[in-house]
Amino acid sequence: MVRSVALLTAACLLAGGCASFPDEPAPTQWSAQPQLTPQAGPRPELPGEYRPAPGEQGRGQQPPQSVPPPQGCKDFNPAVIATCLNTVTGVAPIGGDAQGGVAAYATERGGRLVKVSKDVDPVVVAQLEVDASTDGGLTGLALSATFAEDQLAYVYVTTATDNRVLRIAPGDSPKPILTGIPKGPSGNRGVLASDRKGALLVATGDAGNPALAADPASLAGKVLRIDGFGQPAQGNPTAGTAVVSSGLKLPGGLCVSADTTKIWVTDWAANADVVYRVTPGKLGEAAWTWPERPGVMGCASLSDVLWVNTSKIPGSQNLPMNPEGAFTGKPTVSDEDGSEFGRRGPMEQINDSAALIGTVNKAGGQPVSSDDRVAIVVRDGGGSPGKD
Repeated sequence: MVRSVALLTAACLLAGGCASFPDEPAPTQWSAQPQLTPQAGPRPELPGEYRPAPGEQGRGQQPPQSVPPPQGCKDFNPAVIATCLNTVTGVAPIGGDAQGGVAAYATERGGRLVKVSKDVDPVVVAQLEVDASTDGGLTGLALSATFAEDQLAYVYVTTATDNRVLRIAPGDSPKPILTGIPKGPSGNRGVLASDRKGALLVATGDAGNPALAADPASLAGKVLRIDGFGQPAQGNPTAGTAVVSSGLKLPGGLCVSADTTKIWVTDWAANADVVYRVTPGKLGEAAWTWPERPGVMGCASLSDVLWVNTSKIPGSQNLPMNPEGAFTGKPTVSDEDGSEFGRRGPMEQINDSAALIGTVNKAGGQPVSSDDRVAIVVRDGGGSPGKD
């Protein structure tokens, strides 16, 4: 399972990568690319990490004392980088803060995009008019691959008339790049991710109408692949259309492995919560099913495990898998008692051991005074998950 530790450095973030895509992506083909082997670098120090005294064994162990409960918006868990937000629906690391910790963007369902970092009040980047009266609102976030230069963010929102993708640039009003995604009494939530090849993946709900999800002419209930202007990306299964696969109901998370060979989407399907492995031209059968409906949300595809956050019960589901992406056992649960972070929503992979998460305790959980929060979780070494 996952164990929470303190904040990662900006260098770790840049090395691990995050969901992003360029404003003007170069032509790409929809095909698996060979995994690149990054150059080895120094092991990043984790601010607040327990350091044994000389002669002590077990570098990186948790300190023996427990973390005090939060006091108001002050959270003493060193993994937490933002507190007292409303329901968090998207997270994206953007580099380091002035103290050498992590800075990130986060979205709230009610319409705010904020910049967050530890012990600093959130800075509002954009306040969007959204319709959160159903299961929509502001529900998805991804950044430009050249964010350090252009500061572009992309969000998925529900408006009074439709669901759409907006591009947000500094000093400019949000610009819609993909509109007309059907809106209904339900099935309005959508999520975003980079395909790690220069295009944006968009998972859309079915607007409460399964027939739309099956209709190739509709944008509802689909996985879409677009460029930074909202046009169908080059190399899509069918030229001239953004549709990659069909059949979603209410997607909760979308993630891509670092080597681009595995794409996953979680969904609240008709009879169970599921995760699909997306392949060009089809959604296929569910790769894993949760009949108990834990409320699957954000995910992170690591080399040997798929992390899936859950919003109706605490913690995350950790599905062990082989290099080909086949699951090799039943999921284990991290933070099952909710003592660390409770119910979790979005997740964004940082590297093969760490992910950024946002909590959703204000949307039906048992919030503490510092909820909702943005935090970093890191698993134990050796490739097997450990307890938070």
